[in-house]
Amino acid sequence: MVGHTLLLLMLLPFLKAWQQAFALPSPEAYGKLAPQLMAPLVVLVAPVLEETIFRGWLTGRPRALWLLACFLALVGLAVFATCAAVPLATSLGLLALVVAAPAGWFMLRRRPPLALFDRAQPVFFYASALVFALSHLANYPRFSPPALALVLPQLWTGLTAGFVRLRLGLPASILLHMTSNALALGLAFALSQVG
Repeated sequence: MVGHTLLLLMLLPFLKAWQQAFALPSPEAYGKLAPQLMAPLVVLVAPVLEETIFRGWLTGRPRALWLLACFLALVGLAVFATCAAVPLATSLGLLALVVAAPAGWFMLRRRPPLALFDRAQPVFFYASALVFALSHLANYPRFSPPALALVLPQLWTGLTAGFVRLRLGLPASILLHMTSNALALGLAFALSQVG
């Protein structure tokens, strides 16, 4: 964690200068949150959700993959609901997912990890960290190639949390992510008070 903090301390000033040099916008997501909700959402809720979605399945256990598939189906259902506006189909789909997710979790609980994950573990590991980092581009109002540098801290967190997930388990990666977000939020607040 000390290394993570030192990297953040070194990277944040560089990213601030990069942001100014390319006239990149600040994260828009923070301005949309009420100040009293910022810390609980960023430090407690986001790490649990993001670790579960991006790294919960990295071991290749069928039950974790089932939950990931259910989450992706939920995202697809949300997209369908906004495009098609068919309330009955959306409601039935949601009901099916509410039943299927825990049922699959229970039925698949004793199954060993898939062999594919032993062979392709590095691909899954790096892909999950990269997708995690790139998903944070949604925090910015517009995309440009120089904006990719702004998600370097999230890429580092994704790599570190993935390693911790595989070595110590999901609760440990969630704790690391919470600590990382708390440090980043604290540093951002401290820098905003100074500058």
